[in-house]
Amino acid sequence: MTDLDTLPQPPEPTADRQAERRRFLQLAGGASIAAGGLALLSACGGDDDDSDPDPDPTPTPTPTATSTSNADRAALNFALQLEYLQAQYFAYATTGASVPADLLTGTGTPGVVTGGAPVSFSDPFTAACAREIAAESQRRIAYLRGIITAEAVAQPAINISGAADGPFSTALGEAFNPYSGDGNFLLGAFFLQDVIVTAYKGLQPLINLGTTRTGFFGLLGAHSYHAGLIRTALFTNATLRTLAGRFSDARDALDGSRDLDQNVAIDGAANITPADGNGIAYSRSSPAVLNVLYLNKASVSAGGFFPAGLNGDLKTSAAN
Repeated sequence: MTDLDTLPQPPEPTADRQAERRRFLQLAGGASIAAGGLALLSACGGDDDDSDPDPDPTPTPTPTATSTSNADRAALNFALQLEYLQAQYFAYATTGASVPADLLTGTGTPGVVTGGAPVSFSDPFTAACAREIAAESQRRIAYLRGIITAEAVAQPAINISGAADGPFSTALGEAFNPYSGDGNFLLGAFFLQDVIVTAYKGLQPLINLGTTRTGFFGLLGAHSYHAGLIRTALFTNATLRTLAGRFSDARDALDGSRDLDQNVAIDGAANITPADGNGIAYSRSSPAVLNVLYLNKASVSAGGFFPAGLNGDLKTSAAN
């Protein structure tokens, strides 16, 4: 089991990469997750009391389902299955139960969730943000299904186990349970959320119709907010920064890129946005996304978080 107090430091980036990727933001070191969370709590649903929430904003109208092209549907169904994965992780962590069954039906081979457990959150910031993301991820499932309608794919088999042979442990190279506390939960969320942001950006060229593109950019924006929030929370704790670097290295070793993935800090300076020298967030192709989520550098059609593969047309990883 990972000992959060005796972690090795990740390898330092080269001088060129430091210059290209260093962020202007320099936060005070040594802060705890809770301390960092107080500054951001209002963006995550307020404090942890039972006061009435603000009214929900008017949702973005769903584009006409019949207007989607075949290419659009392939990309949307790929995105839908990433939403299934994220939604199940956050649903189990916050409630101990699955996403409602009526959001999981569709074409292809349906599957069940392996693993998942409620987290005993000790920090109100982490708990509030987890609940917000859990709720919004289910709304995104409903939104995408509303576009694709009858051709929406079913949730495939998903593995989010925190066991020693689960996908998080496999990615890290040692036993790791993301449900054992606030810090580990954030690290599990970091591993998944960064992949999803790069996946949405990589899918943009496949979306041809304007009405669908508008909603898709909105989905990318929502995921980016969540990813930035998770990365900020991890940055506030030096021990978690180290382990986040190891998860970042694990993704980089799988996706075939030339060291694109980035930790939440570079030489102690905040690196909240994983961007290039122009300040632009990078993307992954759908096969590279699957290399990470299948936990396999080879061209395969199943593994890791999707033990039976995906439904739909985009289901094979790249040969890296």
